[in-house]
Amino acid sequence: MYWTTHLKTGPRRVNHAAAAVGETIYTFGGYCTEEILVYRVKEPIDVHVLNINYLEWHQLPRPKIDSQQYAVTPFQRYGHTAVAFGKNIYIWGGRNDESACNRLFCFDTETWLWSCPTTTGVLPCSRDGHSACIIGNSMYIFGGYEEEFERYSQEVYALDLLTMHWTYVVTQGSPPDYRDFHTGTTIGNRMYIFGGRSDLAGPHSSEADYYPNEIVYLDTGTMTWHKPETKGEFPIGRRSHSAFLYKNNLYIFGGFNGILNEHYNDMYSFCPLTNTWRPVTTLGSSPKKRRRQVCIVIHDKMYLFGGTSPNPICLAEEDTNNMAREMLLMDHDDLHVLDLRPTLKTLCMLSVISYNQEIHKGSLPEDVMEDLEEMRRKSVACY
Repeated sequence: MYWTTHLKTGPRRVNHAAAAVGETIYTFGGYCTEEILVYRVKEPIDVHVLNINYLEWHQLPRPKIDSQQYAVTPFQRYGHTAVAFGKNIYIWGGRNDESACNRLFCFDTETWLWSCPTTTGVLPCSRDGHSACIIGNSMYIFGGYEEEFERYSQEVYALDLLTMHWTYVVTQGSPPDYRDFHTGTTIGNRMYIFGGRSDLAGPHSSEADYYPNEIVYLDTGTMTWHKPETKGEFPIGRRSHSAFLYKNNLYIFGGFNGILNEHYNDMYSFCPLTNTWRPVTTLGSSPKKRRRQVCIVIHDKMYLFGGTSPNPICLAEEDTNNMAREMLLMDHDDLHVLDLRPTLKTLCMLSVISYNQEIHKGSLPEDVMEDLEEMRRKSVACY
């Protein structure tokens, strides 16, 4: 696995949500410290689009306040989820600095228009920091922080995306601890939960955080929770990390542990067949330690963008100035691409770039020279 690309031309976003349809990535909302006032008003959510063939971001226009689209567009938020189902992307949950939301929104990737589907059944209460994943025709919601009751959740809800009917899922077995900012990943008919922030007081917040690092999965065929006996080298518990699936293995990247006050840029893989963890060594220039980023896999590449990291300038002054923790962070506008299965051609071109080798005109076929120059442009910030 090789980090091949590092571009810094994207939206500066933290705690955003994204999904891919075809070869296009759509990212929704999130916050930026520089725009903090936006999150106290009902500003329409921002949508940025990335085509993986060109790696250039562009922002879609927001609806005007007197338009029909304005009434069905979600307000700007963070801590929400986005899942793709067919041509549509469904946004649920999240909050701004004043209130949370439990209304369902649908974004049509063909028309770029929003709608609010009418739902029935048992609607989950407003929350943020939950997880959402697609299994079959349903979107499964787990955990998060319930704003109405001021508590962490360990409940499961399912929304049938064909009938738009919500169901409170009665499960068997021992569920994961109450938590938020974990990840939920689909493998077959199972929802795998990893990480997040829990509290020693159970569902309620006492600021006695802990960070579980066990794997727990829900078998949606029997609606039973399982905690497999795992082996290998375990990752440290963390929240606000990313998880993605590749070749039927679960991968996690980055995150933050508040007890250790440590950000991460490590990567681990989990094999669900053997229940084995292992650290993953990547080549190239890794992203900085961070949390609240997004990772999306398309074909054999993983696209990582946004998030926030410790600010080294502020950290040097922390003890003397007693600065607020959030002021010690720097928000990112960068895009990193991890080639999960690099070809020999890709590896050779990366070697040429990393050693700054000069290639004379005519010494390589014209199409290879063009590919080399394009890769040099995209990876120049890495070396």
